[in-house]
Amino acid sequence: MTEKLFTLENACPRIDVFVSEGTGLTRSAVKKLAEKGLLFVNGKDVKAGQSAKAGDTVKVVLPDPEPIGAEPENIPVKIVYEDGDFAIVDKAQGMTVHAGAGNTRGTLVNALLYNLESLSSINGKIRPGIVHRLDKDTSGLLVVAKNDAAHLSLSKQIAEKSCKREYLALLEGVLKEDEGRIVTQIGRDTKDRLKMAVLPAGKGRCAETEWFAEERFKNHTLVRFNLKTGRTHQIRVHAKYLLHPVVGDKLYGYQKQRFHLEGQLLHAFRLTLVHPTTGEVMSFSSPLPDYFERVLDLLRKEERI
Repeated sequence: MTEKLFTLENACPRIDVFVSEGTGLTRSAVKKLAEKGLLFVNGKDVKAGQSAKAGDTVKVVLPDPEPIGAEPENIPVKIVYEDGDFAIVDKAQGMTVHAGAGNTRGTLVNALLYNLESLSSINGKIRPGIVHRLDKDTSGLLVVAKNDAAHLSLSKQIAEKSCKREYLALLEGVLKEDEGRIVTQIGRDTKDRLKMAVLPAGKGRCAETEWFAEERFKNHTLVRFNLKTGRTHQIRVHAKYLLHPVVGDKLYGYQKQRFHLEGQLLHAFRLTLVHPTTGEVMSFSSPLPDYFERVLDLLRKEERI
C-alpha cells in the first residue's frame, strides 16, 4: 500500500476531482478507493463526492499494483510482412496494443507472442516488440521489432522522422483549405485525465501533423494525415483543434453520431521505413476497412463536392 497526503490550499467542492488531478487516477478509480475505505479527510474515511475546506488534510491509500505480464494467446492477427528483423501488422479496430491496468488479455502483444517466434526485449515483458502504438479503436499498420538491434533502428527512424506514417480519417464538416500543417503542444487534459489536449506554449510536448484534403462531401472531408511526431491521440486531438473532429470519435468529437460505429474512422493506411539491416526503403499499405468504405460509399451517393 502507498499513501499520498495533500493539504488543501482552497476549498474543494468534490474530493474525487481533487484527488484525480493530484494522482492522475480517473474519478471512477477514486470512487472505488472511497468505497473500499481508502479515501480520508482529516483522518476520517469519506465518500468520493464529499467536499472539503481549506486546510483539510486529504489522504488516499493506493493498493500495490498487480503485476502485469503478457502470455501468448491464439488470437488471429494479420501479418502483412515478416522477416528476421521486424514484422508489419495490420491491426483491427477494437484491439488494444498492449496490456494495462485491468486489461491483460486479448491484446496485440498476446497475439504476437503466439504468432511470432521472437520479439525485442527493450520494452520489457509488457510491451515486447512494440516500437509505436495505435489507439484501440484506430485500425491499420504498425511495425513490430523482432530483435533489439532492429528495435533501436526503427525507434531512431521514428524519432528522426525518417519513418513515414500516413493515416486516412473522415472528419466532420468541410475543410476549406487543401492542406495544412499543425504544430502545437500536447499533454494531459487538466480537466479530464482520460483525454489529451492542446496546451499553452511551454507545457506538454511538441506535436506536429501534416494534413491533406483527399475528398470532400456535403458535410464531411476525407483527410490524409502525415505524423511527424507520435504523441498520444495526436491526430484525434489535432482534428479537434481544427474544429473538425474524427467521425465516430466520442472522446474528442460529437457525442451524437450519425453512423453506427464501434470507434473512430481513422486508419493507418501506409507505413514507409528503412530496413534495419539492408538499408532498403520499404513501403507497406493497407486498404480501408469495410465499415470505413461503407460510410464513404454512402456519402458519395448522397453528394460529393
